[in-house]
Order: sequence, then C-alpha cells, then structure tokens
Amino acid sequence: MASVTTSSGIIRKNILWLSAFIMAVLIIPHNAVGQDNFITNIQNRTTQSLNGKWKYVMDQYETGQIGFSPIYRNAKPKDKSDRVEYSFDYAQNLWVPGSWNSQKEALYYYEGSIWYRKTFDFQPKLKNSRVFIYVGAANYKTTYTFNGRRLGYHEGGFTPFSFEVTNLIKDKDNFLILGVSNSRESDYIPGKVTDWYNHGGITRDVYLVEVPQTYIDDYFLYLDKASLNSKKKTIQGSIQLKGKDLPDHATISIPELKISKEVKLDENGAAKFTLESGKLSLWSPENPKLYKVTLKAGDDEISDKIGFRTIETKGKEILLNGEPIFLRGISIHDENPIRRDRAHSIDDAKLVLGWTKELGCNFARLAHYPHQENIVRLADEMGILLWEELPLYWGIEWSNDKVLEKAKTQYSEMIRRDKNRASSIIWSIANETGPTKARNAFLTAVAHHVREQDPTRLLSAACKKDQAVDGHPDSTYVVSDPIGKELDIISFNEYLGWYGGSPLECRKKTFVIDYDKPVIVSEFGGGAIQGFHADSLTRWSEEYQEFMYKENIAMFDRVPGLSGMTPWILVDFMSPLRQLPDVQDGWNRKGLVSETGAKKKAFYILQDYYKRKKKEYQK
Repeated sequence: MASVTTSSGIIRKNILWLSAFIMAVLIIPHNAVGQDNFITNIQNRTTQSLNGKWKYVMDQYETGQIGFSPIYRNAKPKDKSDRVEYSFDYAQNLWVPGSWNSQKEALYYYEGSIWYRKTFDFQPKLKNSRVFIYVGAANYKTTYTFNGRRLGYHEGGFTPFSFEVTNLIKDKDNFLILGVSNSRESDYIPGKVTDWYNHGGITRDVYLVEVPQTYIDDYFLYLDKASLNSKKKTIQGSIQLKGKDLPDHATISIPELKISKEVKLDENGAAKFTLESGKLSLWSPENPKLYKVTLKAGDDEISDKIGFRTIETKGKEILLNGEPIFLRGISIHDENPIRRDRAHSIDDAKLVLGWTKELGCNFARLAHYPHQENIVRLADEMGILLWEELPLYWGIEWSNDKVLEKAKTQYSEMIRRDKNRASSIIWSIANETGPTKARNAFLTAVAHHVREQDPTRLLSAACKKDQAVDGHPDSTYVVSDPIGKELDIISFNEYLGWYGGSPLECRKKTFVIDYDKPVIVSEFGGGAIQGFHADSLTRWSEEYQEFMYKENIAMFDRVPGLSGMTPWILVDFMSPLRQLPDVQDGWNRKGLVSETGAKKKAFYILQDYYKRKKKEYQK
C-alpha cells in the first residue's frame, strides 16, 4: 500500500506541475510586444515577404507542447541520447497564406491547433530601423513566438495584427513560430455555429516590416460634408506618430492638388489638420478618383491613394456626394470557390469584383466578417461601394462583457485598417440576431464604439427576418427591430419562397418600416444547381431560382424607402451545414455563379433589374 500511495503522490505531483506549466506558459495571456496597434498601410512600407512554404506540427490537444516540451522553442536533440518528441526540420509543409483545410485531404475538416514555423535570414533595408512582423489574418486564435520567446496572442480570425521583434531579430537563422487554432467556442466571434466554412490557419499575407525608430503610426483623411457645396472643398485629417524622439511637425501633401501643409504636432506626436482645394474631384462609382497623399514626419515618409467623397442619409434616401443613390449590390464571401480556399490575393479580389461589375453592381456587402484588404483597395480603384461587418451572428453571448470587449477590439482593428478607403461606406454591427434586452444593450454599445472610432460612415445591421405584428393582415410584414434607432440604414433579410412559402406569395406581401430611414434588403435568394434545368416550381433548378428572383425583386421594389439590396449571394460557397447528397455536397448553392465560375439564369434577372435601376437614377 505504501508503494501505491507513493506512486499516486508522484503522479498527482506531476499532474499538478504540468497543469501549472500549461497555465503559466500557454493559457495565461502574455502582453504582446508592440501589438497595441498593428502596422498599417503595409503596401507602402519597407517589407520582406514571409509567404511561402512553412513547416508545421499538429497539436490536436491544443496544449502547445509535444512530449511535454514547448513547441515554440524549436528544440532539436543535442546528441544521440537527447529526447525531443517533435521535429519541425523533418515536418511536412503548408503554404502561407492559405487554409490548411484546402491543402491536405486529411485536414479538410480538422479543427484544433497547428504550429507553423518559418526560418529566415535578415538583412536590414533601413538604417537603425524598428522591425515588426505583420500577419494579415490567422483563424482564429494565434500564439505568436519568435526565436524561442513567446510574445503574446491575437484573437480574431479576420483582422490583422503585428508584433515587434527589433531586439530579438538576428542576421541569420531566425525562426518565427505561430500556433493557430480554429477551434470554435461559445465566447468567440463568431460563435460556435456559422453557415460558412471554418478555414483554419494563416490565411493572409505575412510580412517583415521595417520602420524608423519614430514612425507614422496612423492617419485619417476625409472630405468635410459641410464644404460639399462650397467652391473650395475642405479635407479634415489627423496624424499620429509613435516613438521616443518625436519631431515637432509633420508635412501632408497632395501634389496633384498642389497642396503641401506643415502641421504642428503635440507632445504625443499627434495633430489634426484641414486642407482646402478648389479643384478636388469627388470619388464615386462613375469616377473612382484617387489622389496620392504623402505624409512626412522626422525620418518617416509614407504615401497612400485616397479618394474623397461624402456619404449621409436624408429621410429615406442615401446621399453620395449630396445626390441620391440606389445601391445595386450583391453579397460576397471572402473565398475563392475555384481554389476552394479563403481568398487572400489581388487575383482573388479581381475574380469576385469582376463578376460584381458584370452583374451591374455599384455596391457589395462583404459578409460576414472583415475581408482581405486587397478587395477593399481594389474596390477603391474600380468604383464599388462596400458594406463591411463583423461576425456578430448566431449564438453570440450577449451578456458576456468579455465578448463585448472582443467585438470592440475587432471593430477597432477593421476600422483602423480601412478607414481611409473611399469605397467603404457602411459599418454593419450584426447579422440575423433576434432582439433581446441583452442583445440590444450589446449592439448599442458596439454602435456607440464604432461611431466614436469613425463618425464619417453609416451604420446598419442585417436584422433577423422581419415579423408580422398583431393588427396587420398576414400579407403585411412590419420591420421594427429596436436596434434600428441606433442605425442610419434599416436592413433586413427575407427568404420568402425559399425558407417557407411559395415565390407566388411575394405578390401579396407588403412591408411597413417603423423608421423614417433608408432601407436595404440585405439578403434574399435561394439555391440552385448550375446546369440543372426543370420547371419553375422544381426546387434546386435554375428555373426555380430564376422565378424566385423575379418575384422577390418585384416584392422588394414596393418596400417604402428602398435604397438598395444585396441578394444572397454572388457565388456558391463552402458550408458544413449544407450536406444534401448530389445537390449541396458541402456547398451553399444560393450563388448566382457556381463554384466553377458558370453563371446561373438568375444572374441575368438581377443584371436586367440593375440596368433599369441605373437608368432610373440617372434621370
């Protein structure tokens, strides 16, 4: 008995030691080094790409250690008797950027952690520079380590982050190890269940970034609405530096407008400023004019291409540059269907925005999470207005204060990245969330936070299916979500003819909107298998989808204050919820374009409608 007791004691001691080790090293959050704000405008900074092949080690139990050794230390046996129970050197490769699910058949439905390693040498391009590693996105939770040191973690699968490695980087043999988990938890954003594919891994670009010791950390330029009808247009702006030796001034110039202005910086390296021009050409879908803007302070200089426009509402109208506009839109997922992977490149962006333009759109809803930066910048160039959102979606823990803080943080990251993009006009704070006291309080707090971060854009939310209200006949829907009082635009999803009812029922439906605000129908549609043809009442046929689009469009055209729509969806997309054999096979079939790039008949119904709406608003 004594020996059993002793063995049990040793076991308990080892378990306690291991638990304490895991808590100390892996679970308790460590402060990130230089990760308060990620480096912005990567496209115009001094960078070195870390994309390409990375070695990987799986960590299904998500402990961060294999054989009770921390993976991030990149250990190797010192001699033939040394024990190390993993090896990056002999591991297989994954391409970065890209999801692991799309690259290995065995990882197609894998959810858990994978540790990635990238080795590289470093030759500075700038003298006496600060060095950061920038990750465009990794889904969902990332532990970042460098040269054997654990620096911190980032939560959120679609927003960028960066961390400083200035004092750790070497000329030779650097190793960056990122542990990425795509596990789903109830207190994450999104929650545990979504209707899209849970692509895991490092899904966007990774860069080594050099900046001066004191650098331009942030800036924001936008057209002042008050000057819209003036001969001279006023640009409002701000700049923020980061570093120790802060200069006392900065210079902002727009050469094409012959603008060059020196502004005084305060003791924190910040300044607000105004610029005036009588020759400013306003950005619009018909005239996507971008100006080269250069900001210089101390040893740092950075340029960007920025368009200037105003966006506001008046009664039931949306005004772009003071003129009413109808948002001829479509919803898009950030996925390349042909490659069956998360989108990450400019070519991916050109693919979906090319279809968007062909459809006749001037507007796209980037659903249901922040999309890659390439698509936002390309929309600036192509003249496509954008709706952007966070995955505040099904199953969010509305009463959890920590989840609220996560939402605010992720929104701050998206706004920080995209606030200088003229194409981005709407921040959406939710999709298909039912009104409750907790939900309403949560979204109200998010709305206020977003307005504090960026008061220049419009707020909306894709509200859950509108409900009939007592006192109204069955043919009348009332849109009355209480969160509407916080929004500039009322939006709702409606799938009559697909999730209940027949497309013919659309003919007798009417809508009552409880707010004197513009309306966007944020989702409608239904599935079809491209190439399957039958009569208009046979579900899954192209004819059924075509008929439903005709009836839906006619119904929504009667909505009071209709100022736009974003039907669901441009392209078929991957979803584990959709498993009907020989029909869905893991794909949501509501796209107007198939996963092979072939257009369905409903594509042309929407295209014709948008041609009519374009002529109507040109009169």
